Formats: sequence, structure tokens, C-alpha cells
Amino acid sequence: MNRKIEIRNNLENVKERIAVAAQKAQRDLADITLVVVTKTFEVGDLEILYALGEREFGENRDQEASKKAEQLPEDINWHFQGQIQSNKLKSICKWADFIHSVDQFKYAKIISDQCQIKPMSIFLQVSLDSPVESRGGIDPIKLENLASEISELPGVSIAGLMAVAPLGIEADQAFKRVQMIHSNFKHKFPQAKLLSAGMSGDFETALLYGATHLRIGSSILGNRYLSE
Repeated sequence: MNRKIEIRNNLENVKERIAVAAQKAQRDLADITLVVVTKTFEVGDLEILYALGEREFGENRDQEASKKAEQLPEDINWHFQGQIQSNKLKSICKWADFIHSVDQFKYAKIISDQCQIKPMSIFLQVSLDSPVESRGGIDPIKLENLASEISELPGVSIAGLMAVAPLGIEADQAFKRVQMIHSNFKHKFPQAKLLSAGMSGDFETALLYGATHLRIGSSILGNRYLSE
């Protein structure tokens, strides 16, 4: 089986699973965005995805993603979803359309300074871990204060929240909690309608609990190249 057929078949399978889960949750497919996580995969794979109609790609390394963005069409929406490093943000702001992993004010301030002309859409990453904040993300107790501070910054738009299900915890339990956090958050920040949650192993559960952006990589592209 050649690579194009493999990716096409995997993509069709994932989209069918999304459709089934959306129907089960009584949700409109138009409200759900598939972000294909393309980190560590070659530009050729992204070109196949583009030819198949995909326009939402997720990356987590600036050096890799900035090169891909230069080689691929401008109508792609690039999602940065990795751990943020302050010294990389200036470059990330040049190619990314969404940043999914903001969990500190200092990062939002740098983004603000870089995005005065075209505001950057960000997701605030919420920690579901125990101990809290052990793998990135902000303690849910601190979330509203952080959002209030960031809301004062020009050039930054809080699109919603992002979360990763903790290891060793049932996805159902994790995403039910995220849904509750997001529901409460939207009362104070009604513009933050989006929820980035769910990956290859748990996206159907995340969708049931309100995820709008599903970050799916291995179910579409297979195992990552270990040399990266």
C-alpha cells in the first residue's frame, strides 16, 4: 500500500469515527475541527493531507514547523500545541495561526508584543494532573485570574481552553471535568467558545464532552519517526 492510500484510508476512518461520535453526542459536525498532528512527519505527508482537503495542521517544534510553513500553501491554519519556550515565541508568532498551550501571563505578553497588527488566537491550557501543573497547564483555580490579565493585552484573543487527559485516569472522568471547567469559564469569558481536547486514543470521548478541536496524529499518519 502506498503512502497516499494509507493516509487517505486512515483519514476516512477517523472522520467516520468523528461523525459517529458527533451523532451520538447530538452535535453538529460543523462545530468540530480536526487538527491533524503532523509533528515529526515529512512535508510529503502534509502535501498528501493538503491534497485530501485538510487545512488544519498541528506542530510542537518551532524549528520544524517554521520550515514546513514556508514550503506549503498559505491557506493552511497552523496550530502550535507544544510546550512553550519564551525564546521561541517570536518565531512561532510568524507562522502559527493558533497557540494551544498558553499557561502563563509572560507568554501571552510576548505574543501580544509580536501580534499587534494581526491578533493571535490562543487556548489557555488547563492542568488536570495530580500534582497540579506537573506537566504544564494552569491550575483551574488560577484560570480566571490569568484570563482576566490576558484579556487586557492587545493582539491576543482567548479562543478557548485546552487540556490533555492525565495518564492513569479514565478519559471519561478527565473530559467530564474539562467540560465543567469550560462551561463555568464561558460565563465570564463568553468569547472563549472553543475546547481543544482529545487525541488519537481518546478523541471520541473528548467529543462527547464538548471538544471542538480534536488533535489527532497517529491514527491518521501512523507511528512517528523516532529520529526527530
